[in-house]
Amino acid sequence: MNDTGPDHGPAAREVATPPSQEGKLERAIGARVRRIRQESGATLAEMAVRTGISKPMLSKIEHAQTSCSLTTLARLADALDVPVTSFFRGADMEREAVFTPAGSGPRIVARGTRVGHDYTLLGSLRGPHKRQEAHLVTLTEQSEEFPLFQHPGHELLYMLEGVMVYAHGESSYTMRPGDALQLDGEGLHGPQELVELPIRFLSVLAHGDDGGLPDDG
Repeated sequence: MNDTGPDHGPAAREVATPPSQEGKLERAIGARVRRIRQESGATLAEMAVRTGISKPMLSKIEHAQTSCSLTTLARLADALDVPVTSFFRGADMEREAVFTPAGSGPRIVARGTRVGHDYTLLGSLRGPHKRQEAHLVTLTEQSEEFPLFQHPGHELLYMLEGVMVYAHGESSYTMRPGDALQLDGEGLHGPQELVELPIRFLSVLAHGDDGGLPDDG
């Protein structure tokens, strides 16, 4: 008996594609090709002459009605004098961003909290292969120096207010507003001398999946 109805077997399920994703790459490439062509002032007819690609085919590419090969993209890139990679902008997944309005970041308890160091979390990003956290650190009149830190990854310090001497390994740096210090977190580091209070600085911690973020700044 022949079944002329819709195929509900495994093969049919395997080729199903979410509507929101279907043709996403073609749409992104088509939009970029059209935009770059228009910005260059070239018409479809002129592009056809330059690339050797027919006008109907160029129209299909720009309207995401066909998938073009890398060879075709290379010919388009050469005619428009742009890198091939420029056609793929907007074709990847949505990227994460974190916005923290002034004064809304939560205060967190970190190692230096017990000696008067105030930490405000400004946000964190945790992608598939990397992590990043940003803190606003405030040291007041009641603050004290405390033992040096050591953690995986890298750290960026950006001085906002006050003056302090910050140690990293065998080196010391006098930091004033506008100064920045990038360091390897595996080296012992931390405030060495609080010269002019109050002190405020931005601490950005970044690392890969091979280590965790430290719980101190």
